[in-house]
Parts: sequence; C-alpha cells; structure tokens
Amino acid sequence: MNWDDLRHLASFAEEGSLLGAARRLGVEHATVARRIESLEAALNLKLVDRRGRRLSLTAEGERIATIARRMSGEADGIPRIVDTSLSSVHGEVTISVPPAFGAAVVAPHVARLTAEHPQLTIRLMGEARQASLNRREADIAIRLSRPVEGDLMIVKLMEISFRAYASLDYLANHPRDRWQFIGSDGETGRSPQQAELQRLAGDQRFSAWTGEVLMQLALAKNGGGIAMLPDFLKPEDNRLVPAFPEHPPLMREAWLVVHNDLRRSPAVRAVIDHLKKTLQPRPQGTPPT
Repeated sequence: MNWDDLRHLASFAEEGSLLGAARRLGVEHATVARRIESLEAALNLKLVDRRGRRLSLTAEGERIATIARRMSGEADGIPRIVDTSLSSVHGEVTISVPPAFGAAVVAPHVARLTAEHPQLTIRLMGEARQASLNRREADIAIRLSRPVEGDLMIVKLMEISFRAYASLDYLANHPRDRWQFIGSDGETGRSPQQAELQRLAGDQRFSAWTGEVLMQLALAKNGGGIAMLPDFLKPEDNRLVPAFPEHPPLMREAWLVVHNDLRRSPAVRAVIDHLKKTLQPRPQGTPPT
C-alpha cells in the first residue's frame, strides 16, 4: 500500500470528483484515477463504484477514505513541527574543547548563552584528543590546529599566545644554567608549545612531565621549574613571569569545527554564533557586546 495512493483517495473523497481531486493535488485527473486503481489492486478491494455517470465511493472506500483523510491531516502537521524546530533553540549541543581553554575561555561564555536560551543544554567535554565529528562524538569541536579534511565548516576563533613562565622566586634563586623545565606529555607531548619549550631548554633537564596545563601552572607556581603556558590562564595572577622575556611568544590559532550536516541546526547555530561573537577579535573601535 502506497501513501501517495491513499492521499489521492482522500482528495477524491474530499472533492467528490476526479477533476476536483486533480485540481487540489495539482495533477491530471487520469493520475488520480490511476492512483486509486493502484490502491484497489494493492488492497484487492473495490473502493470506487464506477457505475453510472458519477463516481462514488463504496462502503469500504468510505471507511478507508476516512482513515486516509485523518492520516493526511496528521501529515500536514509535519511542516509545522519543522517550522517550530527551525525557529527555536532547544536540545543538547556537545562541545569538545581542550580542558584548560574550555575552563578559562569557553565555559564563561557558554554560561551566558544558556541563560539566554533556557531550553538549550551544553555538554562540555574537556579533552586533549580530537573528537570525531563524523561519529557524532561531539557536535562542535574547538581545536588548536586547523583540520585539513572532512565535510566540515571551519571558523577561526582567535589566536592564543604561549610563553615560558616561572615564579619570581625560582628565577631569583636559580642561575640560568641550572634551570629545570616542566614538559608536556600524552596528547600534548607533540604540540608546538612543547617543541618550543624543548628548543628553549636545549640540553637542560626536564624535572616534571604532565599533559595537564593546569598542573603545569601549579608546578611552576610552586617553584617546580619553567613551563610553557598560555596567556589566557593569566599566569601573572599566580606570580609567574616570562622566563625568556627577550623571545616573542609562540602563537597558535583556535578553530571552531562543525560537520556541515549540523551547521543549520538552530541549537548548533546559536552556539556557533555566540562563540564567534564573544571570542573573535572585534574591529578596532567596536564596543564590547
């Protein structure tokens, strides 16, 4: 049984004639007749009495047409559901983001977004690995390297500066040739900031290793050595200073990535627009939002 056949029967029942049904559906009257015949063949049941000059429904045809009209009415509600879905921001959006960047930069802005949209839920996943958007491990990913393949929408959010930091006491009490360093391991062990720190360290010793940036900050704050830290953590608030002030900072870019299949979802779109508005640099002279 074909739904299109039922739809043509319902229109015939509503209009009372093949011509009326054809005008309603925007087809030829022969198409309506053929569809009804197809439905009769599928059901092995006579639905239309073709005797006389005017076609009419059989008793079985009336009962089936009543059901078909009800189905058609329910189907008409689908566009309304779609329109509502496309215009309202609700549901859950999962964001995969490097842990420290997520805590210091993304989370404060996401908190404001959920206040604006009470039916929106954000799931923040702090992880150094790259979640697969194809496997729907996340809806949105924020990455510190630009993806080079995949059916993705990619937006540059901002630049992040990294510097080698140490505590004032550590630098005051340790001569430069006795400095020790705090390195990144795990997923961040192959990062550009770790390569830069190794270049600055040369053949000097690494006294500690951790893949967690906040642990590196804590180690440096407590005199554990020199760590390569992002400026968004505001190391100066923890009495840390650049160990190599003569060297320019290492710059990296933060990219927002979303699969193109999801970019038009109202909830995903709201998150994208909000992060772009709050994280992308404003043109000079533009007031804060």
